[in-house]
Formats: sequence, structure tokens, C-alpha cells
Amino acid sequence: MPFRPTLSQLRAYVAVASTRHFRDAAAEAGVSQSALSQALATLEAGLGTQLVERTTRRVLVTPEGERLLPAARAVLDAVELFREAAQQARPALTGRLRLGVIPTVAPYLLPAALQGLREGAPELQVEVREDQTERLLDALRRGRVDVAVLALPVELAGVAEIPLYDEDFLLVVPPGHADSGACDVAPEALRTTELLLLDEGHCLRDQALDLCRKSDALASVVADSRASSLSTVVQLVAGGLGSTLLPESALPVENRRGELGVARFVAPAPGRRIALVYRASSARSDEYRQLAALICDAGRDARLPVRFLTEPGGRDSSTGRRS
Repeated sequence: MPFRPTLSQLRAYVAVASTRHFRDAAAEAGVSQSALSQALATLEAGLGTQLVERTTRRVLVTPEGERLLPAARAVLDAVELFREAAQQARPALTGRLRLGVIPTVAPYLLPAALQGLREGAPELQVEVREDQTERLLDALRRGRVDVAVLALPVELAGVAEIPLYDEDFLLVVPPGHADSGACDVAPEALRTTELLLLDEGHCLRDQALDLCRKSDALASVVADSRASSLSTVVQLVAGGLGSTLLPESALPVENRRGELGVARFVAPAPGRRIALVYRASSARSDEYRQLAALICDAGRDARLPVRFLTEPGGRDSSTGRRS
């Protein structure tokens, strides 16, 4: 196999030829003098020619070294041009994006988010996968989705999070219920509430159960009536089978006919934080921050009833820095 010089060998050669001093050349190349000398010696041995004459007092470039020097510099210049081209800002948010969304977010956030992405990132090709948290995290880990919109906390190592918004839980009750319209319901009131839950696997179910545990209200949970979607749970509430916890973002959709009673918890109300989650090893973190900003701006424009965690234009509301 023919000898192929490495970039480190060419850098050593060009540095020595430019500085005519091994110590200065090592500093320029960012390596030790011994590593520089070894790289240059290996290059000369591989080429079968002497490029540099070394004495105790000076360094000279041989005629063959002078002849090859422009070619070596051209290679290094080409590599630098390649690096700069790779780092140049390409059009933001282009290409394919596989987006996972949990079911208790998708119907309420996606209409606004997808419209915002069509307008703000027209070259982005979005593929949506709606699924439960555990399966989306597995898909994220396996590289089957690029990002996922999930409720925090996320229990998976190696992921990064960009918070999108906070929202309160509302207590949704049957028509005519005594708590309908209340604004100061204490979580302890769940002890006397027949609470309807989503099926196992939904993070909203786990959050509701956690709230019940804190309120010592687990015994009131209705175990025999469950559903796989919030829409069905809401219909069960409308039918008088119990009450449920509803994220506030879901209220405009699930109670658009105004058939349900709605009560608010006393401050600080229980709630959840929704975030954009991605693999920490991804090289697209800057793009995902742009994605998060577009989603928040779109939700804000659609008047989604949540507390967005970025200001308009993508600034973090807590730091003032652009996402």
C-alpha cells in the first residue's frame, strides 16, 4: 500500500519549514517537540526523502522540501476550507425531523406547533410519532426519533432537555357539581373525589396518582373506569362517572362545548412542565433550540393557556439569553 501522509505529519512539516525552529514549530502545531520530531521523521521515512536538515544551531529546508512545501500547504488549506464550510451556518431547521409527542400534549400543541414550523422552517420535513413516554424514550435512545415533547422529569441518562412551558392541572367535574367554578380547591379535596384516570403508561396518570398520594387520596381513585385518551376520560366525566385532572392546555379542546364543570386548585396549583428532549450526543442542539423557540412562539400566537419558558424570539425567560 502506498504511503499516505497524515495531517499531523503535514502540519509538523509545514510548521518546521515556516518557523525554521523546532521549539517554535511545536508551539505553533500545539504538540510537544518530541511528537513533532517523530511526525516529521515518519513523514520523511514514508516519502523516502529528506525534507529538513537538522543541526544543533539551525534548521534548513532541503531543495526537495522546498519543492513539496506548496503542496503540503495546499492540503492543509483545503482541510481548513472544508472545516469552515462545515461550520458555516446552513439554513436553520432543514431536512428530516422525527418528532415524538406524548398523547396528552399532541392534540393541543401540535396544531399550533406544526403551523408555526411550516411558516418558520418551511424546509423542515416533520414526521410525528405520538406515543407514551416510555416508548418514546426508547425510540429516542435507539435513534428512531430525533426529539420528543415530554413531561418532566425524564428518567433516562444521556438526554438533554429544553423546557417549553409550565401548565396547571384543573379539576374537571360533571355538570352541576358543587366544585364547578371554584378557584380555591385544595388538593386534599381529592380524598372525597372519584377520580378517573388514563390507562397505565400515560405520564398524566402517574402525575395524578402522585398528587393523590401527597393528598392521601388514593382510595378514591376509580379503578374500574379508565380510558386511553383524554377525550374519552372527559366523556366519562360528562356522563357523571367521576372527575379527572386535565392539563389546562387541553381545556379549550376538550370543553369547547362548555359541558363540563371546571375548578382550579388553590395556589400553588399542581401542574407539569413540558420540555423538548433529545440525545445529549446530538450535533443538532442549536437547531433544537431554534425548534423549541418556534414551538413556543407558535403556541403563544395560538394563545395556548400555559406559561411559556422562552420569551418571544427564543429568549429564555429566566436568563434573558437567546435559546
